[in-house]
Amino acid sequence: MEYTFYAKGHKNVTSAHRSTFEVTMDKEIGIRADCIVGVSSKVKLVDLPLELREAIKDENTQIKVQLETENAKDEIKGYGHPELTLDHPTDMVCRKSEFKCSRTLMIKSDKAAVDLKRELVDDLKEGKDLKVTILVE
Repeated sequence: MEYTFYAKGHKNVTSAHRSTFEVTMDKEIGIRADCIVGVSSKVKLVDLPLELREAIKDENTQIKVQLETENAKDEIKGYGHPELTLDHPTDMVCRKSEFKCSRTLMIKSDKAAVDLKRELVDDLKEGKDLKVTILVE
């Protein structure tokens, strides 16, 4: 199953966080928001199709998130969990840890913001469009 939506980069994207990355519906971010890689998302967690949300709530489900801009593409792998509520009104967070809250899309991620391809981050700093694709097997 595959689901795609769009967000944008922002001049304050630093992509420096070592354990998470985030896409938010917020339009503006400060320079301290080092995990946020996309703003102005058109989708929140509760907007994800029910079938996808149910798959994400299975701890055996491997989740792939693809982030793509004009000049770069990166893929991050992680896992779902039954305790993920997927109901935060603005934020989607992918975590290297096993911490779970309403903002969490996946845990045990193999990358955080700091690990993303620099070409991707450079595009995001320029405010370019970000294509986000969530895939589950």
